[in-house]
Amino acid sequence: MKAVILAAGVGKRLWEVTQHRPKCLIEIGGRSLLHRYLEILVGLGIRRTTIVVGYRQEMIRAAVERNACGVTVDFLVNDQFHRGSISSLWIARTALDDDVIVMDADVLFHRDILRRLVESSHENALLMDETVRQTGEECMVVVAGGRVIALTKKMPDRYDYAGEGVGFLRVRHADTPHMVESLQSHIDKGSWNMEYEDALQQFFQTVKVGHEKIGGLPWTEIDFVEDVKKAELDVLPRL
Repeated sequence: MKAVILAAGVGKRLWEVTQHRPKCLIEIGGRSLLHRYLEILVGLGIRRTTIVVGYRQEMIRAAVERNACGVTVDFLVNDQFHRGSISSLWIARTALDDDVIVMDADVLFHRDILRRLVESSHENALLMDETVRQTGEECMVVVAGGRVIALTKKMPDRYDYAGEGVGFLRVRHADTPHMVESLQSHIDKGSWNMEYEDALQQFFQTVKVGHEKIGGLPWTEIDFVEDVKKAELDVLPRL
């Protein structure tokens, strides 16, 4: 198993915090999100990682060169990093040579959250915080008939239950072509400005994807300034 970390974006909504750094280099408790990722990955036995870089990629490369935490890291470059995240996952298709965990690069999380995904009985799976109800910005894992039917901010009319997605997706190697095919259906239409989550609708229809509940474990996605405060004051003390 390997990880693919999507870290190409600019993070405009965090401009006053990032100070022209990629979001994955924000330091919480004196350590960057990126190094926290690498440490947790190697602790769970995942020693190969591909990072998709773009904005200020030289800073990410330098951070990895200083300390890769025992992980073998390769880089793929998204020169069109101003586009939606579908562009980064599309570029990452060349790195899908094993069972893979696709990871957004802007999450502070307890290691047991990722452990549940790595050790899941589902060969394809998402993480769901079932304690969260959508209020607007949350990207939700939507379940019906015992399988994930969507990962989206636009809730379908009918479903059994839903919870916020953590931003990590596990896909077995044999099913990665289905993920690429799902992306390609949008790439062929020139839909470069969409987020990759909504581009996976076909994938969820074709492949059975399960989920692991992580409600109660500390985590936060960092999109806004208030998320940094939550990370420092609420999540960090419980890691």
